[in-house]
Amino acid sequence: MRNQQIKKVPEHFFEIYKISVEMADKISARRVTANTFFLTLTSALILLIDKVDDIIVSLLGIIISISWWLLLKSYRELNSAKYKVIQKMEEELPAKPFTDEWELLKEDPVKGWRKRYAELGQVEKLAPLLLGVFYLYLLFRKVDFSGIVKLLCHNSGTVQ
Repeated sequence: MRNQQIKKVPEHFFEIYKISVEMADKISARRVTANTFFLTLTSALILLIDKVDDIIVSLLGIIISISWWLLLKSYRELNSAKYKVIQKMEEELPAKPFTDEWELLKEDPVKGWRKRYAELGQVEKLAPLLLGVFYLYLLFRKVDFSGIVKLLCHNSGTVQ
């Protein structure tokens, strides 16, 4: 707690603050559920690689990876906005737990690993990105691009 005078806040302010914190926590819980769903879906898709055409698996995997990444982006933006509101509300409170915690995480290095705390949003977006790259590899490995190259060269006037 900081040495400052306690401000008089409007009636129900603290109740609104508590609801805001609960809503931010629920968004985080939904994010975990979404990650679990997409991880399960992509795992099931990987199991189909030997049973279904690789091109179909690749295309589905790419679509799922993009959808997952976009959903995570949306959750990150929503959580970011919610925490900004919470931090703004904390300016009126005698204690600022979320603001103080964030400041400590930003300045405190994780010894032997990183210069600073890695936000979950930065770490979790690696999964759809890496899986998307895997599915692109699977697609490019299976597709014969020689006909496409010949067609493009022929249409541009360069025949090989």
